[in-house]
Amino acid sequence: MTVAQRPWWKDAVVYQIYPASFKDSNGDGIGDLNGIMSELDYIHSIGVDVIWICPMYDSPQVDMGYDIRDYEDVYAPYGTLQDMEKLIEETHSRGMRIILDLVVNHTSDQARATTTHLATFHIPSPGSVPINSKSLLTFCKANKSRSSKDNPKRDWYIWRPARYVNGERRPPNNWAGNFTGSAWQWEFVINFPNEEGDADKSTSPQTEEYYLHLFCPEQPDLNWENPETRRAIYKSAMEFWLERGVDGFRVDTVNMYSKGEMLDAPVTDPSSEWQFAGYEYCNGPRMTEFLGEMNEILEKYDAMSVGECPNTPDMKRVLQYVSAREKQLNMVFQFDVVDIGQGPYKFSTTPHNYILPQFKHAVATTQSLHSAPSDGWTTVFLENHDQSRSISRFTSDLPQHRVAGGKLLALMMCALSGTLFIYQGQELGMINFPQSWDMSEYKDVDSSNYYKMIGERTNYDAGALERAKTSLQHLARDHARVPMSWSTERYNGFSPADSEAEPWMRALPDAQECNAARQLSDKDSVLAFWKRMVRVRKEHKDLLIHGDYQDLDVDDLELFVFKKSWQGKRAVVVCNFNKEGKALEWKGVQGEGKMELLMSSVDEVVEGELKAFEGRIYLCG
Repeated sequence: MTVAQRPWWKDAVVYQIYPASFKDSNGDGIGDLNGIMSELDYIHSIGVDVIWICPMYDSPQVDMGYDIRDYEDVYAPYGTLQDMEKLIEETHSRGMRIILDLVVNHTSDQARATTTHLATFHIPSPGSVPINSKSLLTFCKANKSRSSKDNPKRDWYIWRPARYVNGERRPPNNWAGNFTGSAWQWEFVINFPNEEGDADKSTSPQTEEYYLHLFCPEQPDLNWENPETRRAIYKSAMEFWLERGVDGFRVDTVNMYSKGEMLDAPVTDPSSEWQFAGYEYCNGPRMTEFLGEMNEILEKYDAMSVGECPNTPDMKRVLQYVSAREKQLNMVFQFDVVDIGQGPYKFSTTPHNYILPQFKHAVATTQSLHSAPSDGWTTVFLENHDQSRSISRFTSDLPQHRVAGGKLLALMMCALSGTLFIYQGQELGMINFPQSWDMSEYKDVDSSNYYKMIGERTNYDAGALERAKTSLQHLARDHARVPMSWSTERYNGFSPADSEAEPWMRALPDAQECNAARQLSDKDSVLAFWKRMVRVRKEHKDLLIHGDYQDLDVDDLELFVFKKSWQGKRAVVVCNFNKEGKALEWKGVQGEGKMELLMSSVDEVVEGELKAFEGRIYLCG
């Protein structure tokens, strides 16, 4: 592909925004669309080409908006549909594009019938209203998927009968959900009231089957095998927004739509009845068909797609997803790098439980997706709304190291090939919240479920719970979801200083050292360095964005040295991941000619020596 033929999204820098935590414009303690609009110039000044908005759709917020009630409306605390249309317009007016999260593996269990009639799923649980209540009658009459086995909307979700073991009712298989526990929810019997509100005259019992939810019970999985369901998804969740000017989607759980035969997963955790099943429900037999249908729509709008692609260790399969010839996805997020150091459960680990060669191998795996003869593309990221902060994970968040660590990671990322993704606050060097915060500060359902599971399994052993909290302090998603630090004003400038409402999550205590206002005027800040590195990346885009990657010293435990090559041009990148200075050794660099320093993450470069957490890029001549 010639330079002139490159699609726009390949050279792009994408900035991810988590609406609840970005900026609160009206003082209710929750970030909103007007808050995002107020900082578009700040985002643009970094060198950003695309903003990615995490789910802003109408939602009960069981899983922070990834449980969508109405794809064609906006969560009221964030704003209105008109606010969203204005945000699209304001983004475009600055020469940037905008993409949204596309969450279509599942909906909320309160999913509303929209203009395209997505299935209504929810009914109240027994006891939530009196059984003879007219309101319950009205609600039940609107029910679709749950109401009966022969309802036209029944097949919009995934239902299965129970299986019986020694006469005891059990779920259809042994799959564990992503947030612990079984992936199946039993639907109890409830007698619907008749028109007069008399329950005993009802002739419509509940269906007594299980429904599948790979995430929370309030997030039932959609049945992609049903063509009517797929058509509704394309119309309501995709075309509705593409017609309003959205430039593409980050596609949530993109490889889970085709579930295959749904057989039992292998037993990898004998202490649990529920087993990891990611290799069973990901990458099923109809994924190519489903993604091909989605791509046909996206191509009509010249829209980009980046899929979240977990549980796919076979890189040949990943390449099928991102191959230009296959016409499925433009690129995917592989989790090789951010999964480094995790245990059998995501959180069951100790901090920094990995060695640098493992990190380098993970980087090499994702970089291989676009190297010749591949016709695929890749992504570069270390943070998102599902990850803790990269400085805390991969370098050091101690006061004497956090700035150097942030700059090192910025240099490394900007020198890797693929589309670059920056998560809000990453450009400031924001870090995990303190160990001193107790469990009440962890708001994420994933964190609370894990802590509860450890408690139940260990009879609430104090040592086990302390180890669980240590793991969460290192890896929990909550760390990325605290409010942005904009200034040293009250609430770190996230909410107006005179707001009566506290932010929905506690603001970080380190705003004196790390905030946007201060860094905007500091040429030595992490923010200033990110801006310089983005400019360097774009000035040398053939080499740094599109060049082939080669690891030059896989086994070194402290130095990460790699080469980039593109049509005779070459660069060598060296990154010191040591807390101490280190001699600069050119292992694996032979015949590269004169080495001209292009960029260093420190101001004063010492010949032959790297400072703690220093990174450099050399052009080879």
